[in-house]
Amino acid sequence: MNAPETPRPPAAMADVQGLADTRRLAINKVGIKAIRHPVKVLDRSGGVQHTIAMFNMYVGLPHNFKGTHMSRFVEILNSHEREISVENFPAMLREMVDRLEAETGHIEMSFPYFINKAAPVSGVQSLMDYDVTLTGEIAHGRIESTIRVAVPVTSLCPCSKEISERGAHNQRSQVTVTVLINQHLWIEELVQFVEGEASCELYGLLKRPDEKYVTERAYDNPKFVEDMVRDVAARLNGERRIDAYVIESENFESIHNHSAYALIENDKRLPGST
Repeated sequence: MNAPETPRPPAAMADVQGLADTRRLAINKVGIKAIRHPVKVLDRSGGVQHTIAMFNMYVGLPHNFKGTHMSRFVEILNSHEREISVENFPAMLREMVDRLEAETGHIEMSFPYFINKAAPVSGVQSLMDYDVTLTGEIAHGRIESTIRVAVPVTSLCPCSKEISERGAHNQRSQVTVTVLINQHLWIEELVQFVEGEASCELYGLLKRPDEKYVTERAYDNPKFVEDMVRDVAARLNGERRIDAYVIESENFESIHNHSAYALIENDKRLPGST
């Protein structure tokens, strides 16, 4: 009986991504998109929210590289297991550009964030959810971080109130704020900046006395979509932790077959900005 053959070591597999590219065209962003992973988010009360985030992860690719190593992005996520958090977001950015041998990198982390709110009259507690996106960009070792929060609110039309004998048309609106920060800013603070400038804020649960309050509050505080973005911008102009912002407001009109929309953006680092 013949002895079994000794297995031969596998031949080295070709690294196609590592080949040189001769087209001399660098790529601004290449990587993976829309991958879900568990994360932890610290809230202002000192608690921790466990949630699922959607990640987009990219690096810049030099002109002489044919491709990037896609598997390394997933390895970075999995190496942290459940320890990914807002606090170690910058460290993950640095790890990504180191592992991918890149000079620039970009990570987006989108997740639902919950805030416990008390109704204005009854005080009954309920949760409100907000869509949040944290974005980190690194270029030559320097990191910039932005927070994007979509805040649902109530708006009531000043014109409708002025011309009507009874009532005024009102609707749910969404104010989306994207801010470039220079130091820590709580998500709750950003939400409060927006809700404080709406006709009225929203609540997850209201009793009848609360419904009366929010209805009358909105009626006494009418806002055009233009008013919403201007009033929020005025708040952000006075916040030193914010270097730049984009504010968008969309009213889902209750009596029209369209939405009303306004946008203000400002980079406070530029000369002449407010």
